[in-house]
Amino acid sequence: MSALPLPPTTWTTGNTDVFKTGTWRSALPVYRNPPSPCHLACPVSGGIAAWIRQAAVRDWHGAWTTLTENNPFPAVAGRVCHRPCESACNRGGYDAPISICRLERFIGDLALAEGWRHPEVPVTRKERIAVVGGGPSGLSAAYQLRRRGYAVTIFEAQPQLGGLLRDGIPSYRLPRSVLESEIRRILESGIEARTGAALATAQELERLRAEFDAVYLAMGARRQKRLPGLDYAQPWVMDGAAYLAQANAGAPPALGRRLAVIGGGSAAMDVARSARRAGHEVRVLSLEREAQMPAQREEVIEAKEEGVAFLEGAMLCAAAADGAGGLELDCVRVLFEAGARPGEFRVTPVAGSEFVLAADAVVPAIGQDPELAPVRSLLDAEDALIRTDSRQATSLEGVFAGGDVASRARFVTQAIGMGREAAQQIDRMLQGRAAARASAEPALPLEAINTYYFPHAGRARDARLGARERLRGYAEVQLGMATEQALAEAARCFSCGNCIFCDNCLDYCPELAVRRSDGAYAVDGDYCKGCGLCAEECPTGSIAMREELR
Repeated sequence: MSALPLPPTTWTTGNTDVFKTGTWRSALPVYRNPPSPCHLACPVSGGIAAWIRQAAVRDWHGAWTTLTENNPFPAVAGRVCHRPCESACNRGGYDAPISICRLERFIGDLALAEGWRHPEVPVTRKERIAVVGGGPSGLSAAYQLRRRGYAVTIFEAQPQLGGLLRDGIPSYRLPRSVLESEIRRILESGIEARTGAALATAQELERLRAEFDAVYLAMGARRQKRLPGLDYAQPWVMDGAAYLAQANAGAPPALGRRLAVIGGGSAAMDVARSARRAGHEVRVLSLEREAQMPAQREEVIEAKEEGVAFLEGAMLCAAAADGAGGLELDCVRVLFEAGARPGEFRVTPVAGSEFVLAADAVVPAIGQDPELAPVRSLLDAEDALIRTDSRQATSLEGVFAGGDVASRARFVTQAIGMGREAAQQIDRMLQGRAAARASAEPALPLEAINTYYFPHAGRARDARLGARERLRGYAEVQLGMATEQALAEAARCFSCGNCIFCDNCLDYCPELAVRRSDGAYAVDGDYCKGCGLCAEECPTGSIAMREELR
C-alpha cells in the first residue's frame, strides 16, 4: 500500500499558505449589523448610530442627510421628542446614555444656519397623493412621498401648517423661527399646500378619493376631552388647547390671578408654564403622582423651578363660585393605577381626604380626541380612533391614516414616524409590491460591546435659562450645545452593531485570515481557525461567532 502524499514543507514552498488551518475550527466569525437599542426604540426608525458616527468625525452635512432620511424635523424633534432612544441606550448601563436629542438639535440647528436643502426630486410617478392634515404626521408623509417622485397636495384646515407643533407647543420650548424654517424646507421640495381647507363631510373624502390615487388622513386630535361635573359654559372654565392657542399667538386670555390647571401631561405643563409667564399663580391638579405623570420629567422640573405648584394624586370633583368673585374647587386625594393601554386608568378616592382649593379659573388639559364625524360613515372606527391595519390602511380602499387620528401615543415623533411608515405603505400599494415584513432581530445588548475601548466619560450637561429669565418672556428655555460639546458627546457613542472600520479584527487575527477591501472586511475560510479573537476585540459587537456543522 502506497503512503499518502505529505503536504509540502515551508522550506519547499517558502510560505505557510499551503496549511489550510481553517479545517481546525468549529465556529466561524460572521460580520453582522444588528439593530442598536436606540434604533429599535426610535419612533422614526432613525439610523442613530450611523449619524452620530458621522458627527463624531465632523461630517455634519452627512449626519444631517442620514438624519433626514427618516425625519425631516431634526431641529424640532431635537427639542420636543420624548427620547425613548435615550432610555434604551446601551451606554446608560455603563455610565450615562448619549444625549441623542441634544445632538440631533445641534445638527438640525446647524442645517438651518447653513441653509442646507434637500436634493430636488422630479415628479416621476403618475399617481397623485392627497394628505389631509398639515401637522407633523401629514408633513412627514408628504415629504417621504415627494422624495419617491409623487406629486403631493396637503389639505390643512387651519390658516397655517404645523398642527400641534404650532398651536400646542409654546415658543419657549419650540421657537417659531425653527418650526417655520423646517416646514418651509419640506414644502420647497415641491409639495403643494392648501390651508383653510378642512375635510368637513364624507362627500369631500369621496371627492379626494376620486381625484387622487391615495389619501393619507392625519387630521390630528383637536376635540377636547371634558371633565364630568364641570360646567364648560362658565366664563371661568377654558379648555387647555384654547388657552395655548391664544397664548402661543401672543394674546394669553385674562382669567384672574389664581389658575387651577387640571392634568399631568405635557399639555398641562405647557398651560401651567405659559400661565406663569402671563403672571398667574398656578396650581396643577393631577390624578397621577409625579413619577406617574405622562409629562416629560424635565418639563415638571422646569415648571417647579418657574413657581408652578403641584397637587399630585388629586381629583377635581366639583367647582362653584364662592360668592366673593372666586371659586371653590372641591377635590379629593386618589390612588392612580395605569391601565394596559395608553389612556386607560383607574382612580380610587381616598376616604376622608377631601379638601377645597381656591381659584379664579379652571383650565382642564386632560387630552384631546380626533373629530371623526366627517368620516365616520365611511370608515371603521374604534375607541374614538380610525381603525387601521398593520399597513396603516383604513377600511376604505386607498385611504390610510396615522398620527393622533389613529393612535393614542400622542408624541410628536410617533406621529412623524407614522407618516413615514404610511408613505412607504402607500408607495408599495401603488407600485404593486407586497408589504415588507417587520424584522424580529433583537437589539444588540451591552454585553456584546467591548467597553475596554470606551473610557468612562460623563454625559453632556443640560443647559437652560435661569427661572427668573424665563418668566420675563418666551425665550427658549433649553439651550443648545457648542461644537466641542457635540463632538465629545458623539465620541461617547458605542456605535452598537455598526462597524467603525477600526481594523481590530484584521490586526488581532493570528492567522491573517481577515482581509479588507472596498470598505468592508471578509474572512478567508481556508485559514480561519475560529479562535474568536476578532469577535472579542471588536469594540462595537459587529462580529459574532457562528457554529459550523460539518
